[in-house]
Amino acid sequence: MSAPLVGVIMGSQSDWPTMAHAVQILEEFGIAHEVHIVSAHRTPDRLVDYAKGAAGRGLQAIIAGAGGAAHLPGMVASMTRVPVLGVPVQSAALSGVDSLYSIVQMPGGIPVATFAIGKAGATNAGLFAAAMLANSDADLAQKLDAWRTTQTDSVAPTPVREG
Repeated sequence: MSAPLVGVIMGSQSDWPTMAHAVQILEEFGIAHEVHIVSAHRTPDRLVDYAKGAAGRGLQAIIAGAGGAAHLPGMVASMTRVPVLGVPVQSAALSGVDSLYSIVQMPGGIPVATFAIGKAGATNAGLFAAAMLANSDADLAQKLDAWRTTQTDSVAPTPVREG
């Protein structure tokens, strides 16, 4: 198997039902990836080791999902030059709005590409990683173009309303 190009990390096992959608996209496109639980609050040393070693391990993108305070994407971004794609995980208290604000409101100089809350965000983060990698991988670009064509073709061509 190839060395991972994309890291998928999450703050806890409870984030997996959301982050599984990013992994599904990576697998659909045959993109080598790794999946780890890396908590900004409970495993800070693991977070530092992961982030600081990401570029040296050949990662081209990191998809980081977190809920609640959602510090994981920003903390990782502060320690690596590898692009970080933040996925706000829906939380019980504020339905993921807290997670979204925590990820999207990064200070200037520490960018995190932030996606929608939940499944849609995780799916789009996987697609965004695929698009980034497709810039230097013609086979992947062809797969992504075909995927998009299939998506377009799946929309019924009938009018919504006649008359």
